[in-house]
Amino acid sequence: MGFGYGAGAYQQVRSHGTVETADPHGLILMLMDGAIERLTKARGHMLHGEVAAKGELISRCLDIISELRGSLDPKVETPLIGQLGALYDYMGRRLLHANLHNDPRALDEVADLMEKLRRAWAGIPADARQPQRLAEAAP
Repeated sequence: MGFGYGAGAYQQVRSHGTVETADPHGLILMLMDGAIERLTKARGHMLHGEVAAKGELISRCLDIISELRGSLDPKVETPLIGQLGALYDYMGRRLLHANLHNDPRALDEVADLMEKLRRAWAGIPADARQPQRLAEAAP
């Protein structure tokens, strides 16, 4: 899969590891970890009525999801790119709903989806993570 990488979202997740030494696969994992962490914190703020803190964390999570979506390379011919894009769009809509309606279930839903996606991403074999392998496999 082809992915581009923006520095802004990585700065947000820097606390999870060193961006400078991570490979592209690891950077995506760092983004996913950052989103999951922010969702957990946003839920706590939501339950305690801390509107500003909740909104800030949801906004940061939306930025991360936007970066994940933006990292998808539409030139790579696989249905997976479109499916992931649609999933990221859905997650963004659910976060907006959660923020507007103080709906912790929507936050939980997005966190669950992100955790499942992260587990799948982490399970990709190392030899399939290298960009040159992907380019060779493309028709």
